[in-house]
Amino acid sequence: MQSVVSVFPSLGTSVRRGLRTVLLASLIAGTALDGVAAQTVDDDGGVQTQQLNLPGDLTIFGKSDPNVRKATAIVNGRIITGTDVDQRLALIITANGGKVSDEEKERLRVQVLRNLIDETLQIQEAAANDIKIDPAEINQSYERVAANFRQSPTQFDQYLRTQGSSPASIKRQIEGELAWSRLLRRNIQPFVNVSEEEVKSVVDRLNAAKGSDEYRIGEIYLSATPENMDQITANARNIIEQIKQGGSFQAYARQFSEASTAAVGGDLGWVRPAQLPEELAQAAAEMQVGQIAGPIPVAGGVSLIYVMDKRKVLTADPRDALLSLKQLSVNFPTGTTKEQASQKAAAFAAAIKEIKGCGQANEVGGRIGADVVDNDNVKLRDLPPQLQDILLNLQVGEATPPFGSITDGVRVLVVCGRDQAPDANAPSSEQIMAQMEEERVNKRARIYLRDLRRDAVIDYN
Repeated sequence: MQSVVSVFPSLGTSVRRGLRTVLLASLIAGTALDGVAAQTVDDDGGVQTQQLNLPGDLTIFGKSDPNVRKATAIVNGRIITGTDVDQRLALIITANGGKVSDEEKERLRVQVLRNLIDETLQIQEAAANDIKIDPAEINQSYERVAANFRQSPTQFDQYLRTQGSSPASIKRQIEGELAWSRLLRRNIQPFVNVSEEEVKSVVDRLNAAKGSDEYRIGEIYLSATPENMDQITANARNIIEQIKQGGSFQAYARQFSEASTAAVGGDLGWVRPAQLPEELAQAAAEMQVGQIAGPIPVAGGVSLIYVMDKRKVLTADPRDALLSLKQLSVNFPTGTTKEQASQKAAAFAAAIKEIKGCGQANEVGGRIGADVVDNDNVKLRDLPPQLQDILLNLQVGEATPPFGSITDGVRVLVVCGRDQAPDANAPSSEQIMAQMEEERVNKRARIYLRDLRRDAVIDYN
């Protein structure tokens, strides 16, 4: 089953949505101390802690229990109920195959409430600017989500209810993302400019880096201070453990990451080491595709990184080749033992050696009772990594070694044709400019959302 949470980036806008940066002060019960000027804001919208003018002999007036986690909130008069939190939490648990510990659920519940508060603020701010999302548009997006699961909206409604969630929960998230995106396009995007000189500088750096490694990186960024670094690091380790046990990296990035890429599952896109902080660049260079590393200390917090793919800058990648394949497969009858399967696989492998090109594949397949299926325009990169390495070194007419299992049977792939990957071209000036504009919009959006939190009236129940 595809991740419920990770499908939303496919809604598609020019602006990354659903920013998850968390202002910790908004979650602390109590009042500010008079005369404490604790923070300034940098150009990225981040918070820089300055020297606090605190008394040396400090007395706490009143009681505070830091372990109390409030389940609901009223945001500028709009109620977020416990049911809202539970239904959104159910989406995350479903995205992780239901394998979430009770302790992890409590941490997720706190994060979900934060996200719902941000989502409410975004919808309210859009409405204040006369931006309202037509219910028909929300329903169209919901239908696309259901289609990703190969279900009708009615079937998807029922599926969500069986998981403890509801159509209303997903539609609310869709509304928030669309409203925020539209608001940014109106109030921020028109005022962001990128000069031709800046674009040319990027093009020159790309050409100079031709042939060097670049990576497609996923990142989960968690902000931290020296005082809470141990706690944040422990949380990061818990996230890694959940992902290693089968959790969705994209789902955790959407709910936990405090970077602007949270809305797209933490996907940084294709980056070169020089574009990453030194700590992340060093870690990525030592990782293989599919590996996750962290927590890695970086400026202002820690990061978890996931290497999604790897290639050479402006260089044709052989894994982008398109293959024409024939698949020969033999299934094992129910009750086949491991020994019997091994014997049948050995006989299958011996017969495959007789194949001299794809022209004989059907004949040999018919003789041994194998099913033969033609597959054209198969991108090598889309195949399992184990097969990629084998097929890279096969010539047309050659076959892979047999592979499979007792459950799925045994099969081979015969290479019938190969269209080599075209030479990689640098992105156009228009593409580079659009990307730079998007990054600047995200930076200002982070400041925008921070200001909304600062001005909000939030009552925790």
